[in-house]
Amino acid sequence: MLIINLLHILGISWYQSNSILIPMARIKIIEPEAATGTLKEVYDALIKSRGKIAEVHKIHSLNPEALIDHMALYMTLMFGKSPIKRAIRELMAVVVSKTNACNYCVKHHGEALNFFWKDSAQLDRLIQTEDLSFLDDKEQALCAYAKTLTEEPNSPEIETLLTKLKALGYSDTAIHDATAIIAYFNFVNRMVLGLDVKLEENYGGYKY
Repeated sequence: MLIINLLHILGISWYQSNSILIPMARIKIIEPEAATGTLKEVYDALIKSRGKIAEVHKIHSLNPEALIDHMALYMTLMFGKSPIKRAIRELMAVVVSKTNACNYCVKHHGEALNFFWKDSAQLDRLIQTEDLSFLDDKEQALCAYAKTLTEEPNSPEIETLLTKLKALGYSDTAIHDATAIIAYFNFVNRMVLGLDVKLEENYGGYKY
């Protein structure tokens, strides 16, 4: 316990597994209790706006300005004005993260999605199978676009998928917002996977 407390005082984040101390990421992370200056202000603002601080926030702790810009983009894309409903934005987050095998983001945004769905069985079906028949045509088309743009962004199929989205009633603004959300989660997935950000023990409880 003394070693763990010392690590936290030094601003280094670890978790314990089978009596072994394992770092929460591949780079140093500054914990809230060790934060000062701009980073402390950003952490305090995150707690106020989101309810608490996630490891994906802490991964930017060595560059607080990057965290500020990251969160500004996140809040705009996921909570800002858009023709795309909040639940659908979280659906895209899960589809992209599942495609990239980013368990951290699947867990976090699956939790957020189920805040709207309130159907754990349906969420499990989304995450564990490729069967999207329980979604409506517009949602299935958007999921197909998210998956293809993630797997093969230069695919000739992209044009066909966009044509289908427009035929289903998606406006150019909605398509822009969807594409930005898909691109954003590809960025976040790569931050998480590249720096091996570990999933928190309690990854729910945010303000959705």
